[in-house]
Amino acid sequence: MGDMVKGNIAMAEAAMRAGAEIYAGYPITPSTETMEYLSGRMPELGRTFIQA
Repeated sequence: MGDMVKGNIAMAEAAMRAGAEIYAGYPITPSTETMEYLSGRMPELGRTFIQA
């Protein structure tokens, strides 16, 4: 069986693999977990992350 991940993380990683180049977000539940993940992942891939 594969690794288990939370839905927000799975969605964020799917967006990265699909080629998302930018993410802009505001920290509010339920999107905070997605934003926290992407704030680290996007720079690793040379992509843009913006937090309002």
